Amino acid sequence: MWNWLKKWYHKLGSPRYFYEITGAWLPWVWPLAVLTLGAGLVWGLAFAPPDYQQGNSYRIIFIHVPAASAALLGYVAMGVAGLVALVWRMKMAEIMIKAIAPFGATLAAIALITGAIWGKPTWGTWWVWDARLTSMLILLFLYLGVIALQNAITDPRQAGRAAGLLAVVGVINVVIVKYSVQWWNSLHQGSTIRMTEESTMPPEMLTPLLISMAGFYLLFACIVLVNARSEVLWRERRANWVRRELSNVL
Repeated sequence: MWNWLKKWYHKLGSPRYFYEITGAWLPWVWPLAVLTLGAGLVWGLAFAPPDYQQGNSYRIIFIHVPAASAALLGYVAMGVAGLVALVWRMKMAEIMIKAIAPFGATLAAIALITGAIWGKPTWGTWWVWDARLTSMLILLFLYLGVIALQNAITDPRQAGRAAGLLAVVGVINVVIVKYSVQWWNSLHQGSTIRMTEESTMPPEMLTPLLISMAGFYLLFACIVLVNARSEVLWRERRANWVRRELSNVL
């Protein structure tokens, strides 16, 4: 088993193999992402019962929570890729950092905007310098910092290592976002989805929320793979296999 995982890991480190295998995955993952996300959002926004305290205003959680969760998970993935890029100097790890950052920043921005929309009727204000909100804003800035480093440094390998270092260091903020509600007095409500305890949400609300989260994760995966494949073609554009690939398309 270990030898198989090691072999698969090294094969994914090959830009050509990555491009070919993900080309086979995407036609299946795209429809699954669209169907899952659509089912979760329609169920949550249109058919889930209203909350006994917040009424229908709570429905924004079916966008807010999945976006925030996917943004956090994406940054952890970027941090892992950054560690691989720094320690093993793997080219595909650097490519994955560049592929993750734009949509991760988009999801972090969506989480902040939807949180503000939710906060207005709930707290009476669009924004407070709350621990959870502030750390989530820092997450957005970290994503933007990774993007800025990659665009500011002309050498792709140096840009990848610099971005990888920031990605690794920034994982600390993911932990702060996750536990900020427990560590500090916060207006933001605590986690409603718990791994070791019973959820505080009724099943008719929790189920569409979990489906929406799965849809966001699948959509994130699709967009990252598309971005990574485009970056692979650009970096390997002088390779014969890329020229053959492009000639077949054109």
